[in-house]
Amino acid sequence: MNTQKIYFFSNLRFLRDRRKLTQEQVSVALGIHRIKYTNLENGKTKSPSMDEYLKLSRFHRLSIDTLLQIDLTKIGELKLRELENGDDIYIKGGNIRVLAITVDQHNKENIEYVPIKGKAGYAAGGYADTDFISELPKYSHPNLPKFGTYRTFPIEGDSMYPFPEEMDVTGRYIADWNTIKSNTLAIVVSKGQDIVFKTISLTDAGTVLCKSWNTQFAPFEIGFEDIVEIWEYHSYSTPSVPEMPADLQIILSRLERLEAKIITKDH
Repeated sequence: MNTQKIYFFSNLRFLRDRRKLTQEQVSVALGIHRIKYTNLENGKTKSPSMDEYLKLSRFHRLSIDTLLQIDLTKIGELKLRELENGDDIYIKGGNIRVLAITVDQHNKENIEYVPIKGKAGYAAGGYADTDFISELPKYSHPNLPKFGTYRTFPIEGDSMYPFPEEMDVTGRYIADWNTIKSNTLAIVVSKGQDIVFKTISLTDAGTVLCKSWNTQFAPFEIGFEDIVEIWEYHSYSTPSVPEMPADLQIILSRLERLEAKIITKDH
């Protein structure tokens, strides 16, 4: 049986030399004691902790799988830059993203609610902090599908009209971004910046194109490397009473239904 060769330790040394950093500089940036980091590079630490794997992955902007299984000295500078810019086959689908969740007394996943005051902390890294997540309000929803992880976020603004300007949106966690279809309605959490509710599409340039339903808001793109979570829309709730449609809206709606009937008869 062939044994998978591991390049982790040599890759650490190569990446540090490539960036012209000292072991001291890297250890300080990672919050790891210098001797411990030196042992990592020298292969004397055979079983790094999960926290150390994650720190090194984020520091070098490469997935854990890439650090372990790919000899980075052989792939060339251009490819390395592509990997760092988000074109990493292992990182695109969120393989290294560790989602913190909570469960009830029956080991069933709770739905965590991220309040408005907690949104900034969540986007800044609370999404992976088990202590942060454990402090969020929790509830259950009887009509959700059995399988999947769900979370609720407060959304504000009129960029997605006719959705209300203030509402709570519940989304299903998307672990594999390759399954995302064009114009998927979703919540996007970006690194330390914001939580937005948009229709999204993946681009060939390694970004997520975000569009508002309100055409007054221009589309924008977020790089894969700047996104930490994507939650596909499931439902929303609001205490606001929906506005009665204007007469013109009622007429347009009736015309649309009439047009649909005519088309059906013609076919």
